[in-house]
Amino acid sequence: MISGLDITDGVILVDHGSRVAESNDALLRVVKRFQTTLQHAIVEPAHMELAEPSLATAVSRCVSQGARRIIVVPFFLLPGRHWRKDIPQLTRDACLPHGDLPYLVTAPLGDAQGVIDVLIGRMSHCLMAAETNGESCEVCQPGPTCWQHSLAHQVFAKDKVRGTDQT
Repeated sequence: MISGLDITDGVILVDHGSRVAESNDALLRVVKRFQTTLQHAIVEPAHMELAEPSLATAVSRCVSQGARRIIVVPFFLLPGRHWRKDIPQLTRDACLPHGDLPYLVTAPLGDAQGVIDVLIGRMSHCLMAAETNGESCEVCQPGPTCWQHSLAHQVFAKDKVRGTDQT
């Protein structure tokens, strides 16, 4: 367990939310891995907008599991408007019906070295896959390679796989 995290804390990973179900499903996978790694009982997903569960739903789920404090972890890269204004306001509104429920909104991912390492690793993998027609990573699957655009063909490799042409 990490320092400062209590067994009665409810942890919520919140992303933006999308109209694309596959994108929202990705958050569920992240939350499952996050919960396993963190080894914490009360962990819930939430979408800021466009999809369920909302922050209000996630807070209620945490409270029903015994949470006495809410920790919102934004799955956002940089500290823009959503982190500075929207997420704190949505969290406050979601906690109000539960009385004096304290909450904390943590920092976004930012430019931490781990984030930089992931970006470099993704770029390296995609470059190698594109050059060798190698396997896609778990993000790009299904498909032959990472997203590629050719000015000569005016088609993204993934669009051919999915049967769409967005040129």
